Amino acid sequence: MTYLAYLPFERTIGWSGRWDSVPAAHGAAITFDLLTALGLFLLGRRLRRGRGGTLLGGALAFAWEAYPYSLFALSTNSNDALVAALVVFALVALASAPARGVLVGLGAAAKLAPAALAPLFFNPSGERSLRGPLLYAASFVLVVVVSIVPFLPPGGLQQFYDHTLGFQLGRESPFSIWGQDPSLGWLQTALKLGAVNLAALLLLFPARKEPGQVAALGAAVLIALQLPAVHWLYLYVVWFAPLVLVALFARHDLRPERIRPS
Repeated sequence: MTYLAYLPFERTIGWSGRWDSVPAAHGAAITFDLLTALGLFLLGRRLRRGRGGTLLGGALAFAWEAYPYSLFALSTNSNDALVAALVVFALVALASAPARGVLVGLGAAAKLAPAALAPLFFNPSGERSLRGPLLYAASFVLVVVVSIVPFLPPGGLQQFYDHTLGFQLGRESPFSIWGQDPSLGWLQTALKLGAVNLAALLLLFPARKEPGQVAALGAAVLIALQLPAVHWLYLYVVWFAPLVLVALFARHDLRPERIRPS
């Protein structure tokens, strides 16, 4: 999905085939960043009615654009804001099971890590009917299959696994304490188990959750997943940063009558 997301920019802006100023990558990074800001604005409007929602949406969008790590992702032309945009729009579409299934599925097909959010988004409203959760699961699986199967390498699923999840699980990297000190493997294993159990618990206990609670739990899942990663970069902060912003800002009363001029 990450490669496919670049295609419109490569086809319209072009690429020389060399590591030059990569204008298509510039365009993609800017678009992913602006989509995240737009999603946060729309989400604010969903969380509050009237002017309060506009204020909340504007505050969320401004906070995203002013955040140093979103600026870092933008200035390095990274594609990590694509994950941020997909996760934010999954929150915007929280009430629609097929829509959130498609968006979480796209995130999983793009960077793998958002797959850990699948249990959380399975039944966030705690509905007793199976129709919504089943539609979500079907949409998620369909998107993942359509995004991966037609593009499988000659070695099939085994080669796909070896070059994606298998590579990540077995790689060596100095960009974490686990890569620098192998003796801490026991602690890394404990954190891995904790991350998996946290994601599973959100599936086993599908109590009704407000969007702000879903955002907070989603941030916790992604942070827990990143903690034991052997290869970790600062760019990955933007995967969970919008969820943290939503969880924090949603707790504040932004109704105009409650806001006093300074």
